[in-house]
Amino acid sequence: MNKTLYQWFADTADRLPHEPALEVRGAAVTYQELRDLAEALAERIVREHGEVPGRVALQASRSLVAFVGYLAVQRLGAAVVPLNPSHPTERNQTVFRMTSPDVLLADTARPTLHVESTVVSVSDEDLASKPVGELSPYRPVVEDLAYILFTSGSTGVPKGVPIRHFQVSPYLARHIERYQVGPGCRMSHTFDLTFDPSLWDLFVTWGGGGTLVVPQKVDLLSPVDYIVNEQITHWYSVPSVLSISRTLGNSVPEGAVTSLRYSIFVGEPLTYRHCAAWRKLAPGTVIENVYGPTEMSVTCTAYALPADPAQWPETSNDTMPIGAVDESLDYLLTDDGELCLRGQQRFDGYVDPAENIGRFLTVDDTGVQIYDGAGELTDKHYYRTGDRISIENGHWVHRGRLDNQVKVRGHRVELGEVEAVMLRHDGVREAIVVAVRESDELALVAVHTGQPLDAAEFMLWLRKRIPVHLVPRRFLRLEALPLNANGKADRRAVAELVTR
Repeated sequence: MNKTLYQWFADTADRLPHEPALEVRGAAVTYQELRDLAEALAERIVREHGEVPGRVALQASRSLVAFVGYLAVQRLGAAVVPLNPSHPTERNQTVFRMTSPDVLLADTARPTLHVESTVVSVSDEDLASKPVGELSPYRPVVEDLAYILFTSGSTGVPKGVPIRHFQVSPYLARHIERYQVGPGCRMSHTFDLTFDPSLWDLFVTWGGGGTLVVPQKVDLLSPVDYIVNEQITHWYSVPSVLSISRTLGNSVPEGAVTSLRYSIFVGEPLTYRHCAAWRKLAPGTVIENVYGPTEMSVTCTAYALPADPAQWPETSNDTMPIGAVDESLDYLLTDDGELCLRGQQRFDGYVDPAENIGRFLTVDDTGVQIYDGAGELTDKHYYRTGDRISIENGHWVHRGRLDNQVKVRGHRVELGEVEAVMLRHDGVREAIVVAVRESDELALVAVHTGQPLDAAEFMLWLRKRIPVHLVPRRFLRLEALPLNANGKADRRAVAELVTR
């Protein structure tokens, strides 16, 4: 059955009102208490705005305001546009401009944007504990927009992905059942609200009746300590969190993680080296690799690693298989291995319709037709993921990107966006950014022509304009970029240059 996000939460609040829904900053909040807080904040939004808004930008993270605010927006039947407080103001301002929210709901502990819309500033301390009954009865409409998230854009402008309730609902139902989420389950929260796996954190948890146990950013530097101390039963993260943990050291001995039932990884290649290291720490956990683009409402494949390492399937790139596409969706693999998807979880198209050109295709008796922007997108259109998939001994393996888009620490990065921002600097004439593998993860390396630049100062300049995960790790200045036979900048030659 299709449900709205708020229904997934409210049905559990009806069924389990006294079970803990949330633990954040040392406080436990029951499902009934969380619903009361959300409805009270929803009333406040309507009072201050003067009417029920259609879209609300939420600028908050890892606070009670963040979770109450998300639910309050859903209770109003509005679409939430999450803004990461740690992202540069310029980036958040662009997202706000592209979506035109009626209201900016901001945690007062965070800086707000300069907007003409209604601004509702609230802190954890001044959240009203009880609604006063001003709201109309909740009437769910599964066709309404639930949220709008933004991915990296090749022109330097992020791409908006609007998702409706009915598009994400099958994903939630499937994962609640697959991972046996219910009362007593203690769920991790590693993803910021601007990253679509956060839908798993919040609504797989609340739809099943578990408890969302919220770490602060510093806790994620020692994720195993967080798992042990908080007795986490379900872990969900990008694999690079494990690399960060190994780099910083860990105070927990091998085999000490005993509470963990499921360890689920998404967003970037999961290597067998990752799996072996994690298995030593948590020998009793089920390790799963899931895959899916934001445009397909979070994820659409899953593969569980056999408990016996002798049965781990060999792959050409030593990464764990991603699992086949869920049977509820249609797929095709093009001749060059690109995975194309359609079905209920597929989004309707980007906020900017111009971004749809070239990103969809149809197939009929005459062959493949790439969408050129003429006519409407229909259910017959497949979304072109840009991901190259090979099937090896019956297992689906992710073989990287077909374009200039890569995954860095789980975040989808369009290399052109980084290049476009670099070119705004007065000292940069040309710029190419490549992703190179360093240890178990991808790292961005920038090559530029123009004036000599101090790397530390240039990094700080970039961090004011793009999120930290888009900032290259290293910089190399050349007198001229290498060119290919067509006279264009040769990315392959650049990649070879920076890996020497």
